[in-house]
Parts: sequence; structure tokens; C-alpha cells
Amino acid sequence: MTIHSTDPFATPDEDKSAVRRLRGRLAAPVTLWTTAGPAGLTVSSTLVADGDPGRVLGLIDDESDFWEALETSGRFAVVTLSPGDRQLADRFAGLMPAPGGLFTGDAWTDTGYGPVPAGSDTWAGCRLASSRVLGWALLVEGVIEKVEAGPSPHPLIHYRGRYHELGG
Repeated sequence: MTIHSTDPFATPDEDKSAVRRLRGRLAAPVTLWTTAGPAGLTVSSTLVADGDPGRVLGLIDDESDFWEALETSGRFAVVTLSPGDRQLADRFAGLMPAPGGLFTGDAWTDTGYGPVPAGSDTWAGCRLASSRVLGWALLVEGVIEKVEAGPSPHPLIHYRGRYHELGG
């Protein structure tokens, strides 16, 4: 077995659409969205808009188990991930096996919005406000009802199909 430094199944750059290549050149925070069920999804297309109330926007897969559960619950948690959460991010993105289910093997705290990994001190509790198809994704808008903003660890970043971390 050979270990590759690149994903051998990734679509080569020359075969990607120009829009997909542009998106890949924009660094994005890696977050975990969870809801009752429990269900969860790794989301790197996340934007937080300050205001009264604040909002969170994200692009998700409308065929995901997460979306089905969110439509039922109407509430979700958004957790910022750090470099130590790479395997967690891969598991919830469907890139890594999850024997026993996505939430097996880790400690979780029930927040009333969705489970949050035990020890996560930066997350937001949101109420589903709206959704609509946008391109090949579903744009989900949530009203932020609760924020826990702990110490600011270095974030996990997604850039050009791989995880990176900010130094500093």
C-alpha cells in the first residue's frame, strides 16, 4: 500500500469548473453543524453576520441526514473546529468511516441546539430562519440565539481541498 501526499480520488484541477477552482482558492473556516437526532455535518461554507439578531449562513447538502434532521428540529449548533479536530471534520464530512455512527467514540454535551463535542468552548446555538437552493447547495440561514466564545484557538482552515492551520 502506498500513502499519497495528495488525494488520489480528487478531481484534477484541469477537470474542475472555473467556479469550483475559484472557490478552492478562498480559505474557509471548518465548522461542525449539529442538530437533534443527533445529526451533524462538516461545513466550510459558513458566514457569520453581526446584527440584532446575529445570523449564520451556510451552504449544505440538501440530501444530507443533517438537513433532514434540521428541518424537523428547527435548531442547530455551529462549532468552530481547531487543527486537532481534523479527524472529527473528516468523519462528519463522510470522508472517514464512522463505525457505530458519527457520534460514537467521543464525549458530547447536549446544548438544546445540538450536541457539541465535550471541551468545545466556542459555538453558537441557532434557530433555523430560512433555506433556499443556491447553485448546487442549500443556503441555510439561522438566527443566533446563544454564543459561547471561549479562548480563541487557531482555527482549522479548508483551502484548495486540504486542511491548514493559521500560525501565530
